[in-house]
Amino acid sequence: MKYASLLLLACFSALAQPRIVYSKSFPGSVPPFVLITLDPSGAGVYKEGVDDDQPLKFRIKKEEADQIFALAAKLEHFRRPLESGLPVAKMGQKKFRWEDGAAKPNEVEFNYSQDPDARTLLDWFERMTETEQHFIAVERAVKFDKLGANKAILQMQAALERNRLVALEQFLPLLDRVAKNESYLNMARERAAGLADWIRNGPPPPAEEPKPEAEKPTAPKP
Repeated sequence: MKYASLLLLACFSALAQPRIVYSKSFPGSVPPFVLITLDPSGAGVYKEGVDDDQPLKFRIKKEEADQIFALAAKLEHFRRPLESGLPVAKMGQKKFRWEDGAAKPNEVEFNYSQDPDARTLLDWFERMTETEQHFIAVERAVKFDKLGANKAILQMQAALERNRLVALEQFLPLLDRVAKNESYLNMARERAAGLADWIRNGPPPPAEEPKPEAEKPTAPKP
């Protein structure tokens, strides 16, 4: 009985853990809907539909999750409006939702916000979205389109160089698979190996710019 009670307490604690739920609905875009849940440990789930039966699990760094949850706290856990009210173009209906155990959840919807904390928080979730979309593209190419793998990995590299990707470790099995398999193009294998090294050991040092040649003294005219 004692162990059963401890187990129930542990399960209740896990269920009581707060989480942020982000969703974006933008008909006509690709994908037209995304939903991301994130808990304070950095564990996240990405879906492209409420009933998506193949969600992607990922994990961002704990310090990144701390920053995100600190932003949610500054936004009063979504108890106040974020919509700017400005006549701007439709950029997709976004929603932040704060869930914390049995407490009543808070949620706020907006198209465009001028609040700097809301914009920063939105950018975090946009980066998660971009990351999972690149993961889907790379995984699909690696499994079903070996000739297209280089293009998918190149596009992933471009996003990485723009600092648009998070939870990079999820890419390692795919990159290692390409790097070690001679059935892929050499350029794809080299690029995959380079990106895997970047993820494991950090970005390569910036290339040094060539030093300008010293001007040679000109002889005086006679």
